[in-house]
Amino acid sequence: MSLRKYAAIAALASVPLMMTLGNSMLIPILPELSRELGVKAFQISLIITVYSVVAILLIPIAGYLSDRFGRKKVMIPALMLAAAGGLLSAIASSVGDGSYMLVLVGRFVQGAGAAGAFPIVFPLTGDLFKEEEEASSVLGLVETSNTFGKVLSPILGSLIALWAWYMPFYAIPVLSIISAAMILFLIHTPEQKSGDEQEKPKFSAFWRQVKTIFKNEGKWLSGVFISGGAGMFAIFTTLFYLSERLESQYGYKGVMKGALLAIPLSALCLASFLTGKWIGEKKNLMKWLSVGGMALLSATSVLCAINPPATLTMWFVWIGIGSIGIGVMLPCMDALITEGIEKEQRGTVTSLYSSMRFIGVAAGPPLAALLMGNGASPVFWTVAGVSIFTVLSILWLIKPESKAKSKGGIDRFEPKRNAHAPTKIT
Repeated sequence: MSLRKYAAIAALASVPLMMTLGNSMLIPILPELSRELGVKAFQISLIITVYSVVAILLIPIAGYLSDRFGRKKVMIPALMLAAAGGLLSAIASSVGDGSYMLVLVGRFVQGAGAAGAFPIVFPLTGDLFKEEEEASSVLGLVETSNTFGKVLSPILGSLIALWAWYMPFYAIPVLSIISAAMILFLIHTPEQKSGDEQEKPKFSAFWRQVKTIFKNEGKWLSGVFISGGAGMFAIFTTLFYLSERLESQYGYKGVMKGALLAIPLSALCLASFLTGKWIGEKKNLMKWLSVGGMALLSATSVLCAINPPATLTMWFVWIGIGSIGIGVMLPCMDALITEGIEKEQRGTVTSLYSSMRFIGVAAGPPLAALLMGNGASPVFWTVAGVSIFTVLSILWLIKPESKAKSKGGIDRFEPKRNAHAPTKIT
């Protein structure tokens, strides 16, 4: 692999890393933010929620714009918008007594920027790396960088906050600008030919084509969407429960709590990295690894629900094993959806997939908060139920064509095709 490709991979991986750090490193300092800004716990939780909700709503639009105008032309302004939102929150929190509403507005703007950044990484990877095996490996690295951001964020957020409680906000524009510069200078996309302008989708035709895609490919896409959302739901539900337990029962706070939370996330990160290296372009392998990973999560969740561990060590053992299952499944789903959709619609469809992942992120913590008042069992029965449903969905909905029927011995999808479906959007 050439140095230019390695530089492109680094730039691609920087986006999920920076975006994850820019959001998740605020989590360990939320109690201090509540005290400093003079608001209640529910109000301070909106600092995280508003970011995810805005992203969920705007991600599909960003995907369409990236298909129409180009990936970099959407990603770089989006990253600068995220930087502007982070800077607004930083100034609002550090000047005078701090303005909660302006911090919230800044987070709204940051979420809008994030919607046009991380989700576009998936289709851009597919555009840059034409060989399916190479694309799968790069997507595994992208998923690993996202997970590594989750591993690093609680520790980094706690460390930066030792300087001043509002300093994590100032880190957001710095991280966003670094990522934007890497995308600008390290990723080189082919120049568009003059005739290509005619092939850009207008919205009405684009919408008709999206409906056609889901009519023909909707079955397996639904399986991928369910899996992505379920994986993120399981991660954030489990981490929210573990975070509360570490503080309320064991007295761990700040940097130490962040380091402990990094343990299961490190297992997830390693599993994502190794899976991305292994799967290549073998779609049947992707399916069965996903089934195995979610079955592993289901089993550990059932065990935690039936007989909650008596020691902290066993909590980490079971949650760590379940995290490995999620880490195996996610890069498989990333590869399936990126490689299974044509370039012209890839941005839109992968953005909808990212929206489903954000829904899982947004739904997990509040649901865990509602359930954990009755102990661990309701939380883990919920995770187990979602995981078992995901296993069944993958088995029923995702059916790659066998090698014997495909050309060149490569697993492919054999979707239902509409003979009258347009091949281009005009």
